[in-house]
Amino acid sequence: MRIDVVTLFPELFDAPLKTSVIGRAVDNGLLSVAVHDLREHGLGRHRTVDDYPYGGGAGMVLRPEPLFTAIEPLRSVGAHVILLDPAGERLTDALARELAALSRLALVCGRYEGIDERARGLADREVSIGDYVLTGGELPALVLLDVVARLVPGVIEAASHEEDSFAAGLLEYPQYTRPEEFRGMGVPQVLLSGHHGEVARWRRREALRRTLERRPDLLPEAPLAELDRAELERLSRELRDEAAKDD
Repeated sequence: MRIDVVTLFPELFDAPLKTSVIGRAVDNGLLSVAVHDLREHGLGRHRTVDDYPYGGGAGMVLRPEPLFTAIEPLRSVGAHVILLDPAGERLTDALARELAALSRLALVCGRYEGIDERARGLADREVSIGDYVLTGGELPALVLLDVVARLVPGVIEAASHEEDSFAAGLLEYPQYTRPEEFRGMGVPQVLLSGHHGEVARWRRREALRRTLERRPDLLPEAPLAELDRAELERLSRELRDEAAKDD
């Protein structure tokens, strides 16, 4: 996969692109990332990229000319252009998997009060990482880059992300490692049993429990079997009984 990034602050991408999973993916040729400095397309001697908003108001707005000059060549070579913007669709696991199936992405990082509205037409879609506002699109671009890159075949073991939270519509089950006992807290015996079927059932049950407790809004859309629904009914009764005891 090739990912291009258009930003006013290319230095923000230096360390993340050389570190951990993304760094290894780049070194192994599984991922290619090119960071483009929007200011190189700025106007005049001072490379101006922004101006005051028409109609007045606080802040500055990115001008359309540098954006068109930077993004149009990327579109012409087939990049799927994504504008990181608070007004975009929410980044989800499903969206990340859709984007990971593409061969080339271009991530456009907004700044200041945003971009000139006429430049929005350059984007194939707009994406937000949450209902809050950051100082720019660089951190969201890094989040999106990380989320998508780890789904590219070969970057990490497929089994690692197939059981991730949200991958199957549920939160991931609890994880344990050595030591077997720590400060009086032990590992569930089923995980030490070596019985793969029982381990799988325990993990599914705990994924359902954790999702019910923490993110019940995910359950209506989760692909659940009849056994899952029966287990959820039992877990719901347990939670109600526990709440009644606390009262």
